[in-house]
Amino acid sequence: MGKRSRLRKKEHQNNSKPGGRDNRDNGWGAGYADIIKENKLFEAYYRELGLVPEGEFDQFMEAMREPLPATIRITGYKSHAKEILHCLKNKYFKEIQEVEIDGQKIEAPQPLSWYPDELAWHTNMSRKILRKSPLLEKFHQFLVSETESGNISRQEAVLSLDPKPWNMYSLTTAQLIEMLHSDMDVPFPEGFVIANDVDNKRCYLLVHQAKRLNSPCIMVVNHDASCIPRLQIDTENGQKGTLFYDRVLCDVPCSGDGTMRKNIDVWKKWTTSNSLHLHGLQIRIAVRGVEQLAVGGRMVYSTCSLNPIEDEAVIATLLEKSEGALELADASVDLPGLKWMPGVTKWKLMTKEGQWYKDWSEVPANRHTQIRPTMFPPTDTEKLANMKLERCMRILPHHQNTGGFFVAVLVKKAPMPWNRTFPKVHTHVHGWEGRVCVYSDSVLCSRPPPNKKMKRHGFKEDPFVFLTEDDPVFPPIESFYDLSPDFPKINVLTRTHEGKKRHLYMVSKELRNVMLNNSERMKVINTGVKVWSRNSDGEEFGCAFRLAQEGIYTLFPYIRSRMITVSVEDIKILLTQENPYLSKLEEDAHQQAKKIGMGSIVLKYQPDNSNPDGPQCPIELCGWRGKTSIRAFVPRNERFHYLRMLGVEVFREKQGQGPREEEEVKDEVKEGETENGNKDVSTKQELRGENQGDEHLKGDEREGGGEILTSP
Repeated sequence: MGKRSRLRKKEHQNNSKPGGRDNRDNGWGAGYADIIKENKLFEAYYRELGLVPEGEFDQFMEAMREPLPATIRITGYKSHAKEILHCLKNKYFKEIQEVEIDGQKIEAPQPLSWYPDELAWHTNMSRKILRKSPLLEKFHQFLVSETESGNISRQEAVLSLDPKPWNMYSLTTAQLIEMLHSDMDVPFPEGFVIANDVDNKRCYLLVHQAKRLNSPCIMVVNHDASCIPRLQIDTENGQKGTLFYDRVLCDVPCSGDGTMRKNIDVWKKWTTSNSLHLHGLQIRIAVRGVEQLAVGGRMVYSTCSLNPIEDEAVIATLLEKSEGALELADASVDLPGLKWMPGVTKWKLMTKEGQWYKDWSEVPANRHTQIRPTMFPPTDTEKLANMKLERCMRILPHHQNTGGFFVAVLVKKAPMPWNRTFPKVHTHVHGWEGRVCVYSDSVLCSRPPPNKKMKRHGFKEDPFVFLTEDDPVFPPIESFYDLSPDFPKINVLTRTHEGKKRHLYMVSKELRNVMLNNSERMKVINTGVKVWSRNSDGEEFGCAFRLAQEGIYTLFPYIRSRMITVSVEDIKILLTQENPYLSKLEEDAHQQAKKIGMGSIVLKYQPDNSNPDGPQCPIELCGWRGKTSIRAFVPRNERFHYLRMLGVEVFREKQGQGPREEEEVKDEVKEGETENGNKDVSTKQELRGENQGDEHLKGDEREGGGEILTSP
């Protein structure tokens, strides 16, 4: 029995004991049955503040106690979005809408009215129902698989707001990346996203999520957001300039009382002290955000808290400090169909003992270290009116069956007062303004030594090393794949100074500029997209590097040879059989394959207008041409994705087992096969780009292969 299995068994035994942590409450993903969803201090506080419309407080509290329903958002920038939507609407939604579980009829999922092109859907199914019900097992497998492939995301409804209108806001890193890649024909769009977290471990989770998007335009860094360093870059005139961001997302740490529907331990942990302790940090992060914002740029400040101390009080402090440099934007015009409450202009403060204070003058001296003047509304009525705090947006759970959120959009009209003597040299990306910084509770740092040793606060990272145009690795690659002359070799990097390069990655030219000028300022956890992996056996065929599926859409525009055009039936064969003979391909593809030598290849599908039942979007898959066989080098979940697009059933029976916990499914995904069919190395190694090459690949030349999936 493996270590992970033994741990699961031990945990199950512990949870089955009296007093153990069994009977998870409603399967929301947090909390247990012994947590009572009541907090008298919370109710008294929000009832007194009057943030909920009159006569709706009971509805508000009732909604807070209900499980949070699932929302499904289809990744909008990928060309496969319409195919996934078609699969959802015509297969899974039809199958589940008549299902009844524990006396509850599953309602037909409905598209979110404010999200374009029906790419976001809302359902009344809780996480428990999705995980536990055998009747929904196929749908659950679909969700897990497509999420791991980056084709959909499961998130709260308000987090599914449309990222396209940049005069609005976007609340997820994924949506920012989607917007950059809105034109899939452009492999390296202008602009980039820097995503940050102060917690080293959470950075790796962020990397795992970002890797699903296969973008060369994202960097994940590890720094305290309240003191992110200013970055330097080369400007078009050859001088050094300061990087200012066109968009900044300040998703600050907060008390999280808007998340009680999914994080039910907040019920017993909530106290007004949480907001008092976080207020100062929230201001520091927000101030640092607007300092790094370009004039004319926009910053989104967001929390999942409903407390004015964390919300309007922070915005009012920013506006006052800015002396007119900042202005609240009215974002409501971009959200037809979304119900929200305007920001408040009056609030008061309560201690955990229940003592109320309406003004700083009422606070006793012994409380001055805990309670600060910035926690109260401005006393100058004219100044308060000019702030237009009503432009802030409050989303209440009972209005649209969501969590609770606060969002404010700030426009920078001029440099901040204390920065007005700062050199007025900063970059500007031509075309769409695409420099984005995502502040979580952290951001960037200096580069550590190259060896990966565990230190007190996380892992030290290998440095990123850019290849020169005359690097000896390029000639065989250029020749083997007949790369076009405009292939940007200077954007290729690796993660080793010495020895053989195991993987080659690519970033956009803008990110390259940032990395080369700030190696001592930033701690880069991960960046770029993997485009090639070393396969030593490939050297005898002319190239030691095979194509990597995650980077194929970045590389494809530059590859001019070793391509085989395949049909729907060919793809089915390639994705359901481990090592099919060349002769199993249809005649056209078979003849193409016979003319190509052994080694890495691209399998290309073009939509057939005469076949409306086939996929209506192009597909590019990495493959390997063996001596007498051919195979696809595609990760397991992506295989499932493409097979679903082709109408092949990929549901895996549990062979007598009941439905597994979602955590088990996630573990299976993490421990599943890599592209080469072997068990993967540790998740952390993969996220740092350390997984081994494909030295075993000679097995691909064996004749034939067993089937791994079959169509119904």
